[in-house]
Amino acid sequence: MKRLMYLLILLAFSSANAQENLGYQKPSAEILDLVDVQVAPSVLIDESKEFMLLRYRDSYKSIAELSEEEMRLGGLRINPKTNIGSRTNYYNNLKIINLKNKDKQPVEVKGLPDNPRLANFSWSPDQKKIAFTHTTLSGVEIWFVDMKKSEAKKLTEANVNANMRDVINWFEDSESVLVKMISTDKKDLIDTKSSIPTGPTISVNEGSKAQNRTYQDLLKNKNDEYNFEQLAHSELYKVNINGQKNKWLGAAMYSSISFSPDGEYVMVNTVEKPFSYIVPYRRFPSKTTIYSKDAKKIETVLEVPLIEELPKGFMAERTGRRNLDWRDDKAATLTFVVALDDGDPEKKVDFRDEVFELEAPFNGEPKSILKTINRFYTINWANDNTAIAMDYWWNTRNTKAYLFNPSDSKQETKIISDRNYQDKYNDPGSFVTKRNKYGNYVLALEGDNVFLIGEGYSDKGQYPFVDKMNLTTEKKERLYQSTYDDKIEDLRDFDPKNNKLLVRIESKTDYPNYYFRNLKKEDLKQLTNFKNPFKSIQNVHKEVLNYKREDGLELSGTLYLPVEYDLNKKEKMPMILWAYPEEFKDKASASQNTQNPNEFTYPYWASPIYWVTKGYVVLDDASFPIVGEGETEPNDSFRKQLVSNAKAAIDAVEALGYIDRNKVAVGGHSYGAFMVANLLSHSDLFAAGIARSGAYNRTLTPFGFQSEERSYWDAPEVYYNMSPFMHADKMKSPLLLIHGEADNNSGTYPMQSERYFNALKGLGANVRLVMFPKESHSYRAKESILHLLWEQDQWLEKHVKNREVE
Repeated sequence: MKRLMYLLILLAFSSANAQENLGYQKPSAEILDLVDVQVAPSVLIDESKEFMLLRYRDSYKSIAELSEEEMRLGGLRINPKTNIGSRTNYYNNLKIINLKNKDKQPVEVKGLPDNPRLANFSWSPDQKKIAFTHTTLSGVEIWFVDMKKSEAKKLTEANVNANMRDVINWFEDSESVLVKMISTDKKDLIDTKSSIPTGPTISVNEGSKAQNRTYQDLLKNKNDEYNFEQLAHSELYKVNINGQKNKWLGAAMYSSISFSPDGEYVMVNTVEKPFSYIVPYRRFPSKTTIYSKDAKKIETVLEVPLIEELPKGFMAERTGRRNLDWRDDKAATLTFVVALDDGDPEKKVDFRDEVFELEAPFNGEPKSILKTINRFYTINWANDNTAIAMDYWWNTRNTKAYLFNPSDSKQETKIISDRNYQDKYNDPGSFVTKRNKYGNYVLALEGDNVFLIGEGYSDKGQYPFVDKMNLTTEKKERLYQSTYDDKIEDLRDFDPKNNKLLVRIESKTDYPNYYFRNLKKEDLKQLTNFKNPFKSIQNVHKEVLNYKREDGLELSGTLYLPVEYDLNKKEKMPMILWAYPEEFKDKASASQNTQNPNEFTYPYWASPIYWVTKGYVVLDDASFPIVGEGETEPNDSFRKQLVSNAKAAIDAVEALGYIDRNKVAVGGHSYGAFMVANLLSHSDLFAAGIARSGAYNRTLTPFGFQSEERSYWDAPEVYYNMSPFMHADKMKSPLLLIHGEADNNSGTYPMQSERYFNALKGLGANVRLVMFPKESHSYRAKESILHLLWEQDQWLEKHVKNREVE
């Protein structure tokens, strides 16, 4: 009898703790019908608004595609057989709409390769052609489309090297492209799985501080170094549109390449040695050299050493020249930035950065043209006398816009905007640009006037706008503001000369489509007619719910009610709350509502909206602000604010009579998963949780994470208090942990979920861990996504909808 009891106990223990031998599953029909659909194409439009290129793709990859050979080296993920990024998203069909035609019907591009796998699209300078890569089973080819003829033509064989990106660059005549080709002296790669080590891997530090984030996919040993160098090496060839090619430069590890605006010079950046085992390739040594368009060396303008060590803080920068770029309004003038604080945000200085320009032949004395109070961000060029620069400072969330004369540094610089960049209600918008004679985008300047397109968020709703601003008086005139209360009008581009807007309009039930809006004639012409593939949820009730936290902070979320929910009967249903925490330095910005109930209801792989078909109320994108004003950092009270946000959301929906608060689940991805684990450990608000691809032990990310720039040694109590792993013994509700086995996001190692699961399991928590083979931080294979939805559905049905409340 005792032996029988022992066997029964052992069997029960094994059943509760053994791994499940389960193949890929599919969710129920209600969810499946929303997943397996053909999505509308993405759109590219030329500057003259004559042609629209429609790029079609499958919604998901297959697990077979994700299972192709992959090498992870220096922050890159490479398919060594095809020599392109192993996670590249491909388009499989192209169509063209001639916007000058009345019918505006899409025309198939003729002559595309069989089984197209298209990427890396690049307009020619005259915008009459567009080049792209096609990945075959053995390698990468270059093709181009003649937009007027709607015909595709192959330019090269499958010997293109796309491993370091920036594959295609057009010559100014639009008749040739500069292409990275596999080096003719490339050697065989080392099979690191079977190679026999020749010794240990040794890293050394002699007292200097290298406080780096927890990067993934780094080089680990000499074999990795060798393989990286072989895959990064390429030769540059000039290839004309007839397919004739000539070697332009010999073998090197080419990264970025860019032509001067007039096409006479080429700026070439190469990766150099020594390599590093603690930072990705973008921080390896590099060299920037200027060549003529005929491949004659002009000048080496920058040599950067290995960057393993930087001052502390998010606003830290390296010393020396950086942000090397061409000035868009000049034929061939370089610009660059130098830190005036030695890149150290702790130093007190009047100006953080100084901007210089350097004219051809690039060997003279650089000319100072601007100093910025915060860290330099970007410049919108106009002409010899007008440019607008922007800076930012993360610690204060401040950004400034500077109007300055690039030809006269003695002329006073005028600050025309000085604001909190998290303050969406007072965002003046983005400057409108136009292509100049060089094919570069510069400020659309009409006399002394510039133009801005704004998203138009306010306490009354979202009403995008176009403003005209006089640079002399700084006065603004509103040229257009959307008045839709039942739609969203996304303003994509504005032509001041013809008073024409390119807009995209959508509603809860109308799929986003493109239109021309003529402000003079006040008419609207439809350009595309994409259909709604999500018919089963087109009539679902949707609203933006506004509510308050216990401290008075205004919060919001997009509320969906189940399909065919009876608003008169008001049956209490289970709910899914989905969120992602965001840090703020002031309560006013944290309280702003940037959600719009008129947004098209578009379920995607990560969305909780599927469950409106299964009888759930969904509060999506619920506000989870974490505020720290003044000297107080947001994370100093992270857990308290987290719970307060969650309670406010549940209270608000319950007050409407829609839900049973005993049957509420919480879900999140990445930092949202971190939020879920904390909520289940430090509150009793939820029946269950879903945490995908998160990090749960912050001591494994000791030099900062998310918006926390303090190290573990600066604020050990913050790291401890915020880490769900440290409080695994407090887990109160069933938790579904999901992670991709090939996660490459900084900090969210798959080990985070594995170790957290083991801790919870050891402490007797109700927890399930699902690891997806081949998947990274976001999941891409159709098989994985269908199974993900099945897992989540099973978990919710068992622990939420059918939860037995004592």
